[in-house]
Amino acid sequence: MLFYLFCSVTLIQLFFLWFFFSKVAFFKIKPKSQSQQHPVSVVVCARDEAPNLARNLPGVLVQQYASTHEVIVVNHNSQDETRYLLEEFRKTFKDLHIVNLEQEAKGIPGKKYPLSMGIKESKHEIVLLTDADCVPASDEWITKMQDGYDDETEIVLGYGAFYKRPGLLNKLIRFETFFSALQYFSYALGGLAYMGTGRNLSYKKTKFLKNKGFSSINHVPGGDDDLFINQIATSRNTRVIIDKQAFTLSEPKKKFSDWFRQKYRHYTTGKFYKPVHKFFLGLYSITHVLFYPLFILSFFVFDWRWVCGVFGLRLISQGIVYYKAMQKLDEKDLFPFYWLLDIWMTIYYFIFAPALWKKAKKTWS
Repeated sequence: MLFYLFCSVTLIQLFFLWFFFSKVAFFKIKPKSQSQQHPVSVVVCARDEAPNLARNLPGVLVQQYASTHEVIVVNHNSQDETRYLLEEFRKTFKDLHIVNLEQEAKGIPGKKYPLSMGIKESKHEIVLLTDADCVPASDEWITKMQDGYDDETEIVLGYGAFYKRPGLLNKLIRFETFFSALQYFSYALGGLAYMGTGRNLSYKKTKFLKNKGFSSINHVPGGDDDLFINQIATSRNTRVIIDKQAFTLSEPKKKFSDWFRQKYRHYTTGKFYKPVHKFFLGLYSITHVLFYPLFILSFFVFDWRWVCGVFGLRLISQGIVYYKAMQKLDEKDLFPFYWLLDIWMTIYYFIFAPALWKKAKKTWS
């Protein structure tokens, strides 16, 4: 029975690998019969982010984009030099629009209030979001992201990567980021879009206003990216852009404790996802957690050759899909360690599973 259960779990894992994740691994950009450069409003929210803005905002302001565009920075009650820094930037970059907010919105935790103000101040229909600690990977970022729009598209999902740095923590952070993107990109490509990341996300202003902004999730500390997309995404209105020139880059956390707190806060929104998304995400997580214990138990109670054959089938399938997907997302240096990182993900699920039923703290970011 253990072996049959092991085979069942492996079959489910293979289903996810080849039905969902392979969509990212073998993703090809479809040529457009007609390309158009739409006016774009880039929105960045900042609170006490002067060092990050000094380092990253120039990468947003010097984008090579032929059509009309603007960059809106919402300075939300910063107590550092953010205001003066932005005024200096505006002397050089006339497309920079500054929104200074000097009060908190009662009952609206997180950055939903400043983000809402930034979107409402935007002049253009297409809104492109990133964070103050992010920088576009190229000066073609706006061009590549807006190119995802056609007559049906209302949401475009991008990849928010982290810089490659030495050390174990960097690899763990980047693998978790890669795997999260593998999931939300592949689900979107399969018609089940369920989230995006605020580090690199675009949608139409009219869609935001029609949904009454974040009003239905204002009580949740986070969710300005994943829960909002979970609400408004359909099988027809969401596109993904997997192009290295369209990525954004951020500095990863340098301490395990800081990263754990960040991820714990992010996962508290998962319980608000639609049932179909919770089912598929939960099914994959549970079978992933069961896979290695069942492999070990089956190895000792059943013919080891059959057990290793089943294990090898998943290992090879995972290797093929991960290798191709890591090439697409520029994370191929992680591939030699993918099997170790896959084992780590079993531990990862145990660490962060309690976040799904605990209440998040009301922090800004």
